[in-house]
Amino acid sequence: MKILLTINDITLTGGAERVVTNLANSLYDIGYDVEILSFFRTNDILPYKINDNIKLSFWYNLSESSHKEKFLKSQILKIYYKNIHKIALSIQLYNRYFDCCAIIASCSIYMPLFKNKNTIYIKIMHLNFNTFNKRNSYFDNIVILSSRELTLWQHYYNNVEVIPNFLPFIPDKSSNLDSKIVLSIGRFSYQKGFLRLIDIWKQVIQDKNLRDWKLCIIGDGELKIDIKNKIHMLNLQDSIILKPFTNDIEIEYLQASIYVMTSYFEGFGMVLAESASYGLPSIAFDINTGPSDIIEDNVSGYLIEDDNIEDFAFKLRILMNDGCLRSRFGNNAKQLIKQKFSKEVIMPLWEAILRKNHKRVYFG
Repeated sequence: MKILLTINDITLTGGAERVVTNLANSLYDIGYDVEILSFFRTNDILPYKINDNIKLSFWYNLSESSHKEKFLKSQILKIYYKNIHKIALSIQLYNRYFDCCAIIASCSIYMPLFKNKNTIYIKIMHLNFNTFNKRNSYFDNIVILSSRELTLWQHYYNNVEVIPNFLPFIPDKSSNLDSKIVLSIGRFSYQKGFLRLIDIWKQVIQDKNLRDWKLCIIGDGELKIDIKNKIHMLNLQDSIILKPFTNDIEIEYLQASIYVMTSYFEGFGMVLAESASYGLPSIAFDINTGPSDIIEDNVSGYLIEDDNIEDFAFKLRILMNDGCLRSRFGNNAKQLIKQKFSKEVIMPLWEAILRKNHKRVYFG
């Protein structure tokens, strides 16, 4: 049976792109004929490895920003883009992918206004609930990543399923937690809260016993200049290291002793789960949603009241000063990931939703 997965731009480095890659590879491994449709293409090199047997297609061979610019040149094109484009796209996918048993959308571009009767349409919601969007009602199933907001989603939509993201493998290696490095990874955007992480770090290194520690932030994005300027303004350039995204991220996890997340909102937080799989204890703000599913407070790390920067800095100092506590939290973190977010635990949930929908389509 054929499954199509859609994504805005598979060539970008981010959580949704990694989730689609992991899901596509795993669906292929269990016997499905899988294709990934990326509507846009910003980069020539893919950030995550896709199985060579999985077909990868690009709808537009240009970036999303370049595509939008084309439609801003005249009022008529603007009207088309806002009102007719999605309809035309739905018709085209209806005709091209009539033989799919399922289309799993991980994008904001596509909605199934026109449906093939033998195809199930599933939408993965990568962020927490914001507002009711009638367009999501066109999907047969909505998959959310956390049970924390299940009641809220069910108030507006039918057929809501909870399927967390998963790690394709749990590494045998773990950090020895001896290095004096605190790690954080993500796009340099408002969502990830790196500017408030810098404020936290300023408080942390007031402790003279911790001044040989480094904060390593890996990423890139629109706030890169703002982040650099704030680091220099607070005279933290000797203790904060900025690095670009890397495909060899395992080295960074193994060289770190603590992982921190200061996001304002998340759908799940793949890097938080990934860091825990390498035995790193974590600290994160208790936002909706993600961290509370991955971190067990005072067992595998610390959950901090959102925007309580002082408590975040206090708990981070505790972990930095206590190697035995880091080891205990890190061991617990790795075990929790194995129990809750391994491929072996999560893929049966996807198989169940596909089997259930397959029976509904073919047997009524």
